[in-house]
Amino acid sequence: MGSRGESIVVAMVITRVVSVVPRLLSWECGGLLSLCAAALFVQLKAEHAAHQFKIQRLNPRPGSSSGIFLGAVTLPTVMLSRLIQLQRSLLAYGSESPALETLRLCFWASCACSLGVLSFLVFVLWYSREGGNHHSSAKRMQVSAIGIAFMVAFGIQCSFSLMGNTESGLFISMGMVWLLLHALMSGIVLQYIIHKFPSCSSIGETLLVTSGLVLYLSDVLACILSKVKMYAPLSNQFVGGLNVKGDEIGMIVQAFLGSLLLMSVTYNSFLHIWICCIKLIKALASRNDERTSEKFQTSIMFYVALGITLIGLTPQWLYYIKDFETHPLLWVIDFILEKPMERLAVCIYWLAVICVSVLRFYNISKDSKIERILLRKYYHLLAVIMFVPALLFDADFLKLAFGAALAMFLILEMIRVWQILPLGDLVNQFMNAFTDHRDSEIIIISHFSLLLGCAIPIWMSAHFNDRPLAPFAGILSLGIGDTMASMVGHKYGVLRWSKSGKKTIEGTAAGITSVLFACLVLIPWLTWTSFSSSQDWLSLLIAVIFAGLLEAYTTQLDNAFIPLIFYSLLCL
Repeated sequence: MGSRGESIVVAMVITRVVSVVPRLLSWECGGLLSLCAAALFVQLKAEHAAHQFKIQRLNPRPGSSSGIFLGAVTLPTVMLSRLIQLQRSLLAYGSESPALETLRLCFWASCACSLGVLSFLVFVLWYSREGGNHHSSAKRMQVSAIGIAFMVAFGIQCSFSLMGNTESGLFISMGMVWLLLHALMSGIVLQYIIHKFPSCSSIGETLLVTSGLVLYLSDVLACILSKVKMYAPLSNQFVGGLNVKGDEIGMIVQAFLGSLLLMSVTYNSFLHIWICCIKLIKALASRNDERTSEKFQTSIMFYVALGITLIGLTPQWLYYIKDFETHPLLWVIDFILEKPMERLAVCIYWLAVICVSVLRFYNISKDSKIERILLRKYYHLLAVIMFVPALLFDADFLKLAFGAALAMFLILEMIRVWQILPLGDLVNQFMNAFTDHRDSEIIIISHFSLLLGCAIPIWMSAHFNDRPLAPFAGILSLGIGDTMASMVGHKYGVLRWSKSGKKTIEGTAAGITSVLFACLVLIPWLTWTSFSSSQDWLSLLIAVIFAGLLEAYTTQLDNAFIPLIFYSLLCL
């Protein structure tokens, strides 16, 4: 029932987005609907009893539904909603925005990523020869025919979309090759995630992460190609279209996070080589001393690699690839000193809130009998206390702070996983006090998803935004809606949405009501301070209700999906 209810809510969201698509985005609308049909078809087949043993080969998180439909359409829906918003600005102000064409390519790229993962799932379900009864040749031919028909339809829609914005045949051809590359990269990244992080996420969550990583990697590849002389003619038409220069904050955040991700992937390989070399040189000492020495050497190697990554690799990337003229550390200092009193005061406020809250919540987690799910919601409230004032008064500084916080989380997670001295055990002990069934020893994802859920709507609203509440999508849905739904549902909930689920109607009603009340408080302030456009209250009501229903029915990681769906609805 949970999976069926989740699919119905997602279909309602798609219907809402499609209902306001302008005529100029008809091909994109058709592409999203085609992707929805393919994702729903694969999900229904994947959840069929005959395929369950094959799905287990993908190592999904125990107890979760597949979430294929939700995972496949989330990013394309966000991109299409953002396209609708930018198209509205074009009609209102009569000027073409470079971000519109960039986002159009990103929409088709996100669809290609989902298509690549769906193709991989079809291969696992129908063509794998490991375990179970094999499908008949007629059945496989039927599935192949459906897949080929969908590929052709998707390619035609994409071609006509690109054709409507350029007369260059080379651009269209390279665009199709670029999208094919996204689909192939998605299959490779998906298999890497499944292999490295077994039983850490559902298929839908893995699909979402895969699409996000591939979109980021494609942007990196576009930056590199734009610097290669032999691709200079194409960079002006195609690669350059993907690599439109963003603001300095986006460049710095992207560079540092990319460097840390690269370090997390390659560190183990370099460490293995280092340890082997040390063992060849030193073959003395007892076993205990050897273990202590090995752990110490591992820690030294980690800090050396971290220093090289942050001090050497990241600035060089910004210099040569992003054409960043200032050292990033100096730029950050200058940025803070543009408004020294305000921004230093915000930093002091954040540090004070974090110190008091972390110590308080950690002591409560050890000494009281409060359920862990409620303890975790305190951090959602903490996000509201920290982020709302900063977003109201200095959104640019908050964008940079989100990047710094995410980088710090990545470093702390690497320290925890690899048990780096001297903080490895302390960080592991603290983080385990707030984990739930969706976290594992391999990786703890709750804090990442909460931070990204609050940050992504703010980052995406950077260049143009005519909907005052859109940047608040993550803070409202997670910090207020999800928190109130959990607390009220846990204490007063009686009527459950399904027999097997824990979500209650009372909790969902409380979450929807609290978000609407917060919007009533925010909108007059936002309209008076910085936004001239008014909020459509009917559209807001629909967005809040749909987000609340998704929170009630989904068994996926709500911190990841609900802010993105809520943001896409608020952009309409």
